[in-house]
Amino acid sequence: MSQLPARVDVVVIGAGLAGLAAARHLHAKSFNVAVLESQDDVGGRVRTDIVDGFRLDRGFQILLTAYPELRRQVDLGALDIHNFDPGALVMMHGKSYTVSDPFRAPRTLLGTVRAPIGSVADKARIAMLRARTLRGDPRELLRGQDLPTVVALRRAGFSQTMINRFFRPLFGGIQLDPSLATSRRMFDIIFRSLGQGDAGVPRLGMNALPRQMAGRLPGLVHLNTSVASIDGRTVITADARRIESRAVIVATDLPSARSLVALPERASRRAGAVYFAADKPPTSSKLVILDGSGKGPVLNAAVMSNVAPSYAPAGKHLVVAAMPDVIDGDLESLARDQMRSWWGSHVDAWRHLRTYRIAHAGVEQRPPFNPKRNIALGNGVFVCGDHRDTGSLQGAMFSGRRCGELVAGALA
Repeated sequence: MSQLPARVDVVVIGAGLAGLAAARHLHAKSFNVAVLESQDDVGGRVRTDIVDGFRLDRGFQILLTAYPELRRQVDLGALDIHNFDPGALVMMHGKSYTVSDPFRAPRTLLGTVRAPIGSVADKARIAMLRARTLRGDPRELLRGQDLPTVVALRRAGFSQTMINRFFRPLFGGIQLDPSLATSRRMFDIIFRSLGQGDAGVPRLGMNALPRQMAGRLPGLVHLNTSVASIDGRTVITADARRIESRAVIVATDLPSARSLVALPERASRRAGAVYFAADKPPTSSKLVILDGSGKGPVLNAAVMSNVAPSYAPAGKHLVVAAMPDVIDGDLESLARDQMRSWWGSHVDAWRHLRTYRIAHAGVEQRPPFNPKRNIALGNGVFVCGDHRDTGSLQGAMFSGRRCGELVAGALA
């Protein structure tokens, strides 16, 4: 049992990215902080499990290095990020087609133009979309006309073939929204990030990100400490311990936050992910693999050991199949059946490692979408998390820092 202080300046409930970002800002301003985390490690939804020597992120997660908050919060060099190649490998009718970013990988231009994912005009429109999203202040993208992503793509002239074979599996996977009903503002931000930086994973798994952040809060994070209620600015743990404070920050996911404070309900995004161990990789590619059939339920996949060899023991390979919005049924069989249509019967020899069914992977962000939701609830209670900002690692960390700054100003 952790030794909790009886009184602190600020109690932070939740040691996910938002809570850690808030606590780090307050700690740097010399406030006395206690971070309470109900799980056995930091990270919230950004966790990595070790199974038979394989590193399994809880859900298929990718770190976008263009996120500006990353450089504020962590030492990217120390994370030793291993990057995916820019672009995607689209699977259709048992064949694979490479679709790359010709601005970053010029030698792939001809293959990308020939790939049967859409017309030449569609691919020219991608270049125009890239130029638009990279131009100017990214904050302006969050103020632009808002529509469902699929409507915005159609109005931009993209064919249904291009939407089904490229945008739906790629962005439906990133945003956990196969319907592409998510705000085009979020789509624009992610598209910009993909064009501006790299997509990768830390050598030791995604959990290395929150662990590094927590490492700068020595002795301040209390694991296996659940909170039962908040009484004014007094936090009461599940085992009836009490901590008096000048301010309380609720930094959990939205369903958990709503059990402690009054917040509007918002629909959750769900995600399934299945991990397999293989003796041989089905492809040598370091690209994200997309379902070009439009059937699913696996929208995208990756051979994680191609990208980061540290994700698998020597001589073994790790394959992840991501199933946005699918958490019911026999996910292992569904994933194996679909990937058998991609790579043949040797998929049957793969060993199932673990299936993740994530009922709350984030909140829906349908138009009209407005980030920077209220974080001050009154009476010294504050709230932060990706549900207060953009639903992303960037949004979680930025929301936490924004909350930390507001609390520091209120207590000064």
